[in-house]
Amino acid sequence: MTIEIRPARPEDAQQILDFIIELAVYERAGNEVIANVEDIRRTLFADNAPSRALMCLKDGQPIGYAVYFYSYSTWLGRNGIYLEDLYITPDQRGIGAGRRLLREIAREARANDCGRLEWSVLDWNQPAIDFYNSIGARPQNEWVRYRLDGDALREFAESNG
Repeated sequence: MTIEIRPARPEDAQQILDFIIELAVYERAGNEVIANVEDIRRTLFADNAPSRALMCLKDGQPIGYAVYFYSYSTWLGRNGIYLEDLYITPDQRGIGAGRRLLREIAREARANDCGRLEWSVLDWNQPAIDFYNSIGARPQNEWVRYRLDGDALREFAESNG
C-alpha cells in the first residue's frame, strides 16, 4: 500500500467537489453545499488563490483531500494556517492517511515559520476529536465562533448604521 500526498491540480476539481459533498453529508449539512465544479476550479486554482489544496491517494486512487489557507496572528506577529477541510473517505480511515495529510500541512507551517495550525471540528464528531487529541492538538474552548453569511452578510454590508 502506498499513500501519496500531492498538491491538488485543476483536473482534481470534480473529485474535490465530490469529497466536499461527502464531507457535508457526514457533517449533516449536505444540502448546504452550493458550490459546483466550476466554482472549485475558478477559485481554488486561480492565480494568487488564497486557498491551497492537497490530494491524498492510496495506490494512485484519490481517498481524501485537505483545503487550507494562511491566516495571521496579531498576538504572535506571525502567519498561521487555517485548515478548512480535512477528509478521508470512510472506508480508508484508520490507515494513517489523515495523519499524513495533516502532517504535510504542519510541515508547511513550520517551513514557513507559522505560529499555529488551527481548525474547527463539530462537537459531536468524536472520532475526529479523538484523532486530534491523539496528535497533541487541544480545543480552544474559550472561543465562540461566529459567522455572517447569506442575507445577514448582505444586509450588514449594505447598512449605514
